[in-house]
Amino acid sequence: MINDLANQTLDYALKNADQAEIYIETTENIDATIQNDQVDFAKEAYSMGLGIRVICDNRMGFAYTTQNKKLEETVKKAVSNAHANLVDENFAFASKSDYPLVKDIYHNKFDTLELEDTISLGKSMIGTVLDNKCQPTSGGVSAGCYKTLIINSEGASCEDASTYFSSFIAVNVPDGEGVSTASESDSSRKLDIDPEKIANKACEIALNSRGGKSVETGDMKILLDHHAASGLLSTFSQAINGDNVQRGRSIYADKLDKEVSSPSLNIYDDGTINGGLNSSRGDGEGTPSQKTVIIENGILRNFIYDIHTANKGKIQSTGNGMRASFNDMPAVGLSNLVVDFKEQEELSEIKDGILVTDVLGAHTANPISGDFSVEAMNAFKIEKGEVVYPIKKAMLSGNIFSILKDATAASQKTRQLGPFIVPPITVSSLRVVG
Repeated sequence: MINDLANQTLDYALKNADQAEIYIETTENIDATIQNDQVDFAKEAYSMGLGIRVICDNRMGFAYTTQNKKLEETVKKAVSNAHANLVDENFAFASKSDYPLVKDIYHNKFDTLELEDTISLGKSMIGTVLDNKCQPTSGGVSAGCYKTLIINSEGASCEDASTYFSSFIAVNVPDGEGVSTASESDSSRKLDIDPEKIANKACEIALNSRGGKSVETGDMKILLDHHAASGLLSTFSQAINGDNVQRGRSIYADKLDKEVSSPSLNIYDDGTINGGLNSSRGDGEGTPSQKTVIIENGILRNFIYDIHTANKGKIQSTGNGMRASFNDMPAVGLSNLVVDFKEQEELSEIKDGILVTDVLGAHTANPISGDFSVEAMNAFKIEKGEVVYPIKKAMLSGNIFSILKDATAASQKTRQLGPFIVPPITVSSLRVVG
């Protein structure tokens, strides 16, 4: 059905535009929301939407609809928008291509999943939290199935189907006159998330964070756990975005083929990883997904591009034209960013330092300089290779680009959090403000 709908719309669009692209997305979601110690809301939802991009005389226009009866009207809006926009000869659509086989991004257990199943998973998390003598404050269980189809006037045709499962829980536990808080989450393409494990982890962190002590201000070795590491890396991701590079908003703009990090570090963006949370056959423009080496043995090799920025730079798209939804235009974004260190310094090797479970305020970092000042969440003092006590309150300040020059992995165990596939990271020195 959606193929017929897409072809019908494309045919009509090409009567009014030089080039056209049709993007159709269907979503099915099953969600259960936790508030305090109850699953207080659960729902199933289905939606379908269609986005149309057209090029008329080197001008781009976009419009979208959720109503099949308004396809012609939506095409006219896209054409009208194009005529109102500026000329840019770098506008183009994906060419006809072969697409990679990407495995383990669709789990057929979604087909038989019921609303009661997500409610049961939510109740399981609540029960585990209460068994740990903690108080759940918020959380939820979500499952989704996403199907997309992109066709265009250049002959590109890419169809994708994927599933997504996630759970989250935040907890409190009394701590003197106040409370100790913590949260944990997990996401997967498969229905293999363990709600009890997630709840136990959140409770363990909250319970261990009670009775925090103050820490003196100074420079110290820091072990960033998975959540903390991925939080700070969001600033790095902006520096490798081709659009930011071309606008002069990246510290890496003139550093291609130069050393920018520790020689032990390799970073690559790969939309073809089996089971990757952002893996797909093609990006949001119909460009085939690929592996793009960003940093190789400390040397900056590439940036990431969509079609428009690639054309401006007279290179090829890296398959990073990402869409948030059918109602949004593609833009440069990450697929799965893998951070891989050859060297390792484990917690047992740290004589004096701090373990930071998560950070608050990473979004306030300066995207150009890389400077940041964040609150260390659920932090613990490390002495002679052991965690000895929780830290009451501390701020961390430093520079993400400097971190990459002297950091190592703290473990070989990686996790994917959002687009980032990271190990815990040991940083030789960050400023700690007690």
